[in-house]
Amino acid sequence: MKIALGSDHAGFQLKNAIQKHLIEKGIEVKDFGTESEASCDYSDFALKVAEEVKDKNFDFGILVCGTGIGISIAANKVPGIRAALCHDTFSAHSTRQHNNANILAMGARVVGEGLALDIVDIFLNTEFEGERHQRRIDKISLIEQKYNK
Repeated sequence: MKIALGSDHAGFQLKNAIQKHLIEKGIEVKDFGTESEASCDYSDFALKVAEEVKDKNFDFGILVCGTGIGISIAANKVPGIRAALCHDTFSAHSTRQHNNANILAMGARVVGEGLALDIVDIFLNTEFEGERHQRRIDKISLIEQKYNK
């Protein structure tokens, strides 16, 4: 499994904790930035990670900003990306199972490190159910096609 990571300044510390956690589990990780707590724009890092996941260079992406909201909105502008903002384990499980989300977004100012690592583990270890859920994802793809001409 290969994971693309990205964050803005507010998510920098949590992104680093997630990276360490994944490496300890033997998961291949690439950090697309940011490299410090200096103020920066979350959209730059959302785009880098989303494009890498869209191009299938990575299995999943994980993005972190202050709330997780802005970075997930930015990532979801890339066709084929289904970035899910999760601040609890139930949502992380459900979004993989039902939405086949390919990017996890979290807010460092919303969740603590322990919960964030649990969310990461559940997100990465939950399989997509397919069937009726695939039909819904296909409809999302049609919306993307309609507006991304």
